[in-house]
Amino acid sequence: MRFDVLGSTGMTGSDPHRVVEAVWRMEAGRVIAGLARIVGDIGLAEELAQDALVIALEQWPQSGVPDNPGAWLTLTAKHRAIDMLRRRSRYEEKLKEFGRDQVRQQADVETETVDMLDDPFGDDMLRLLFTACHPVLSTEGRLALTLRLLGGLSTEEIARAFLVPEPTVGQRIFRAKRTLSDKHIKIELPPPGELPARLASVLEVIYLIFNEGYAATTGDDWMRPSLCEEALRLGRILVGLMPSETEVHGLVALMELQMSRIVARTGPGGEPVLLLDQDRGRWDRLLIRRGLAALQRAESLGTLGPYGLQAAIAACHARAMSAEDTDWERMAALYLVLGHVAPSPVVELNRAVAVSMAYGPGRGLEIVEGLGAEKALREYPQLPAVRGDLLARLGRTAEARKEFERAAGLTRNERERSLFRRRAEALRE
Repeated sequence: MRFDVLGSTGMTGSDPHRVVEAVWRMEAGRVIAGLARIVGDIGLAEELAQDALVIALEQWPQSGVPDNPGAWLTLTAKHRAIDMLRRRSRYEEKLKEFGRDQVRQQADVETETVDMLDDPFGDDMLRLLFTACHPVLSTEGRLALTLRLLGGLSTEEIARAFLVPEPTVGQRIFRAKRTLSDKHIKIELPPPGELPARLASVLEVIYLIFNEGYAATTGDDWMRPSLCEEALRLGRILVGLMPSETEVHGLVALMELQMSRIVARTGPGGEPVLLLDQDRGRWDRLLIRRGLAALQRAESLGTLGPYGLQAAIAACHARAMSAEDTDWERMAALYLVLGHVAPSPVVELNRAVAVSMAYGPGRGLEIVEGLGAEKALREYPQLPAVRGDLLARLGRTAEARKEFERAAGLTRNERERSLFRRRAEALRE
């Protein structure tokens, strides 16, 4: 989303509502996280935060954007939470539980809130992130809830990003909240013994969001950059929350490096441009530097895990000024290590590509032929696409053409389908 610049005492631009929405996108996670700690319920916290958003939409166009809009939203929502608690018999109990005095002056409350928000990466955000990505939820539920609560995306935006009906997304979010409530999942950090497994779930959700943006599963567009941007933003937040975790830095490094190629991955008409054909002058050097720095931090913290290894592979591309300059042998070796750390037929397929570039298409084809029986790859369009490319490089054009036609029939992405069909057509005698 593009939005107008915020002023310290007001707003610019012709549509002030877009400014409020932009602030909401940036601050929603922290606002909801702080409220969730107070009320103990994600659904209720979101409702209170949305109430504050409505008030902002009413007031800010006339009064201007506050100096600290996040604090304003949080304070407004907290006042509504206190009003709600006052109507309940447990009001005194709740206030004591969180160390608040019913007669505290509003100025003191505001000072406390602003001070709390001076730390942009507090424990509240970490609690909310781990709760939204709780393994008790389905993958679809975790994705939708994370984008809703921490990404500040509307149901409509999430539906548009994943090309599913808006009611479907609404149901996923509703079921996720209900599951957390029914299972009595507390909004808290997992115990130390559960942290590695729970962190893996958080990283998986962020990675899935990024991947769907980087290579869209379905639809007319090959990529959905807005999803990549949201995933990278969540990853950067997580780095601030957990700076000593190797794989957190590894995932951010991977996303930064992959994002650096976004602009070069499509042509003037939106058609896909494959890696070896990309104009590397269009790669974002700032993102590359950030990605390499994140990879270096991951390496300094310990042994690289799956995300760090993938980042190291992406770094081989980022460091090369041309496809010919790429260290394909190192890349093939890294894929071999990745295959031991996180065994996957897709990893083996990618290794086949690297091996073919390092040692010739015949060696790569040997690996691909061994993947034909893998159930996980039966409907995976990249398998016949890679096989077609290797066959074409070996001069077996008729076989290669059939493989690209098969790949076109398997993909659900229109841009990718057109790409495979063009490659098949180019091989006709």
